[in-house]
Amino acid sequence: MGRTIKLTDTQWDQLDHLRMSTASADVFRNCTIILMSAVGRSKASISKDLGCCTDTVARVRRLYRKGGVKALHPIKPPGRPSRASPEYINQMRQAIQTNPLTLGYGFSTWSAARLAEHLARVTGIRFSDDQLRRLLHQEGFSIHRPKHTLKGKRDEQAYKKAKKGLIRLKKKR
Repeated sequence: MGRTIKLTDTQWDQLDHLRMSTASADVFRNCTIILMSAVGRSKASISKDLGCCTDTVARVRRLYRKGGVKALHPIKPPGRPSRASPEYINQMRQAIQTNPLTLGYGFSTWSAARLAEHLARVTGIRFSDDQLRRLLHQEGFSIHRPKHTLKGKRDEQAYKKAKKGLIRLKKKR
């Protein structure tokens, strides 16, 4: 299909604005292909300058002719939908903001493994610790591994006395 693409000034401005305001490299490339095509560039020269194949140039031109500017946005790639349903995400948000002690657990901080186990019990959907961390990150949360100390559970005076004694022992020959 050797037909050239003709753009009005308004269409040119619309494409150029989209090209400069998008965060998507694909949309930027697609707009550039149409703009370069409108000035009479060949598929081969466009593909060489943009580092894509001539089939891509032809496909983008065809999409633009059929659907206009809207067709330059890539279609979401096919894939299995996430098992993390909105209900699961809601349960995760509620659990992460709740102290585990109030839910009857014997610990006061969530770890990824503990949270995954709790959510599996509540929702019936189990995710690995890493996947759960990714889901939490998408929702603006993070889980750090807790630092286990005996502070607050030990006799602080005896601890300080033993620490001084240890320093004395280390200084002796």
